[in-house]
Amino acid sequence: MTLLILFALFYIALIISLFFLFPKVNVPGWKGLVPGLNFVEWCKIIGRPEWHALLLLVPILNFFIFSYMAIEMARSFGYYDFKHSFLAVVATPLLFLHIAFNNNAAFTEPNYIAEKAYLSKVKELQKAGNIHELAKLQRKSPFYKNGGRLWIESLIFAIFAAAFIRMFLIEAYVIPTPSMESSLLVGDYLFVSKVHYGLRTPMTVFQVPLLHNRIPIVNTESYLSSPSLPYFRLPALTDIHRNEPFVFNWPIGDSVYITPQRSFAASQVRDNPLLKNYIKREHFKLVVRPVDKKDHYIKRNIAIAGDTLQIIDRQVYINGSKAQNPSKLQYAYRVSSTKTHLNPKIFERLGIQTGNEEAKHGVFYLYQEQVEKLKKLGEDVVVELIPNTESRLFPHDPKHFKGWNVDNYGPIWIPKKGVTIELTPENIALYKRIISVYERNDFDIDNGQFVINGKPAHSYTFKQNYYWAMGDNRHQSEDSRFWGFVPEDHIVGKPLFIFFSTKNGKISNGIHWDRIFTSANKM
Repeated sequence: MTLLILFALFYIALIISLFFLFPKVNVPGWKGLVPGLNFVEWCKIIGRPEWHALLLLVPILNFFIFSYMAIEMARSFGYYDFKHSFLAVVATPLLFLHIAFNNNAAFTEPNYIAEKAYLSKVKELQKAGNIHELAKLQRKSPFYKNGGRLWIESLIFAIFAAAFIRMFLIEAYVIPTPSMESSLLVGDYLFVSKVHYGLRTPMTVFQVPLLHNRIPIVNTESYLSSPSLPYFRLPALTDIHRNEPFVFNWPIGDSVYITPQRSFAASQVRDNPLLKNYIKREHFKLVVRPVDKKDHYIKRNIAIAGDTLQIIDRQVYINGSKAQNPSKLQYAYRVSSTKTHLNPKIFERLGIQTGNEEAKHGVFYLYQEQVEKLKKLGEDVVVELIPNTESRLFPHDPKHFKGWNVDNYGPIWIPKKGVTIELTPENIALYKRIISVYERNDFDIDNGQFVINGKPAHSYTFKQNYYWAMGDNRHQSEDSRFWGFVPEDHIVGKPLFIFFSTKNGKISNGIHWDRIFTSANKM
């Protein structure tokens, strides 16, 4: 809503500036106040065809058309400098008001027509090889730009266009960890659509273009936390379905310690003495991030809002029924033999990762087809599943959630917008972060009584939908089992396809040619 208000205020300021500017070209000021008509008159003033005003109705394209129209309006009044073009884009109403009230500013000629004629003449002289006349034309013309300015303007436009596309349409990501193997491999580069699930408009106002949250080399944040805009999402092209991979901001990544290896959430550091000592010893500072600047994660959406999820002997159940498993679902196995020589090249040929520390001790992350092929290498080859009994899991309340581990988890209900639940000491660990952090309420427990926004509370109604994310490499994935629900306002987009893929994340290891231009939504 705030974003819409800002756009409305910008438009009001713009039409007021047109009201005062139009009379300078003998166009009645009232035409600047009439929606639609004002842009048609604007096109006529700068020499563009009237139908170009319709292009302002085309999403995404309209930003570029408006920018060019604003620059051409300024140039039609003799404002040709680079600074004027910059102001025409970022502060259009202010520049137009300046021109309107500047007695020395007068309409010269329709810029679009004049510049088009200039470029046509340049092309004609270049073709004729008339260097003398060309130099003379360039010296006299306000449209001439030297090499430096052309380079700077081209660079700015390229950065602006790339940042715009990245922010509002499609962004490129690389898979850094094996949590989604073998569906998505370390070193896969993929495009992610930001419009499929509804474009989430930017919340962080000031940020370095083309960087997510860190500036390389100097190792500092690439944005200013304030001012910021509230969460707003445009209508979706499709719903978020079960079993689809999706990209989201790491839910617990609002307060993190950034190490050379990765980011660690404050809660992870607090609950791990070894990690806590490491952070303290290396003097890593705590960084607080807004929602849209938390680290990006990609997992498979296992359950949607309103579902009940349970894991029994590694099998996921949704609402009491077996969930569909990815075809290359991976678990940890110990591989050994007494006689058969297990050549590393055999593992490589089967697509089994051998570069990690576990592999040195005979532990590999395999899907069922790989298990069967390894067993066929020899009668003495043993491939043994290793149960994962890690129990330091969400909601981190062993008193009320006994026996939960990576392979046996739940049941747990996924919160749904508009649903009201009763709050009890037995379930509060599941929902307290939702209430206090994701949905921004003041939450406290006073003598056993739940207090929300200063009032005693026995129930709570959820304000948004939540999702449950898990990696296909189930024994090597830090996912919702460890940090809980994925809020709807954290969702970034839908993976589309892999456009490049390096082996183990290094181009020196080779390229997965067979993965290029393949779907990123494999099941």
